[in-house]
Amino acid sequence: MTSPRRILPFVLAASVSATACARFPELDARTADIDPQTPYPALVPLDPLLARVADDQITEDTEASIEARVAALRARAKAMRSDVIDDETRTRMSGGVAR
Repeated sequence: MTSPRRILPFVLAASVSATACARFPELDARTADIDPQTPYPALVPLDPLLARVADDQITEDTEASIEARVAALRARAKAMRSDVIDDETRTRMSGGVAR
């Protein structure tokens, strides 16, 4: 019986050769749609970008502001689920349809 140590190099070689046969997408075809005259994006300093991120940090007021926002959204959703037409108007409309 052959030992696993002797078989291991052959198994590795077979698996590497099998993956080497994989087809890759044509990368040249992907760049065909890019206009060569398009300028490169402007480089910006990193500090102003990091400063904007610092403004979005969680503070002591974050929980209260989120809860207030949730309450406002729930109230808005409740108003949307209510009847659009009041009872008086609905009665008047039903009378017009019955004629």
